[in-house]
Amino acid sequence: MFAVIKTGGKQYKVAEGDTITVEKLDTEAGKDVTFETVLMLGNGDDVTVGAPLVDGASVFGEVEEQTRGDKVIIRKKRQRQTYRRTQGHRQHLTVVKITGISADGKKPAKKAAPKKAAAPKAEAPATEAAAPAAKPEVDSRGRIANLEGKPDNLKKISGVGPVLEKKLHEAGIYFFWQVAALKEEQITELEEEMSFPGRITRDEWVKQAEEFAKDA
Repeated sequence: MFAVIKTGGKQYKVAEGDTITVEKLDTEAGKDVTFETVLMLGNGDDVTVGAPLVDGASVFGEVEEQTRGDKVIIRKKRQRQTYRRTQGHRQHLTVVKITGISADGKKPAKKAAPKKAAAPKAEAPATEAAAPAAKPEVDSRGRIANLEGKPDNLKKISGVGPVLEKKLHEAGIYFFWQVAALKEEQITELEEEMSFPGRITRDEWVKQAEEFAKDA
């Protein structure tokens, strides 16, 4: 099922599970948001076009992050005069994850996240010193399929908040040494998955992670 919504003067085609970046919404991260300006609703071959809106339809989402776009440089000058002005602008944006689409305006119930079974802790013999824990095995993309143990606090990296740390965990990145070892093609792939192109390079995550990994 998909819908076409309008917000901030722009139109977006969305489906449940999509993450979109829209003009700033006055809603805090983690809060729910409802889009009632639905222009089109589709379910397979059944498509309803609004006139101009689809009556009773709503799209529901959750605000993941309040962010800002890339800087735009604006230069102004007047011919044959000494007037020169240079300004920079970064648009305020809101990252929203679509949680449901309803034709009758009823909000769908949230799906409970599956509980992860806690890994049993192995106790070292009292007479022997505990050996340093081995690094988990990673795949060809530098990611961990199944985490065992406690991950590093990736929020220490400047530019990583709770939302981005969650996205990194979902991608299989849990430790500073994983971030520090990212290669250029792996960084590009990871940025596309998180819908934040250029973020890792711009905020120098790899360099920061190298320093944190020394003390981890």
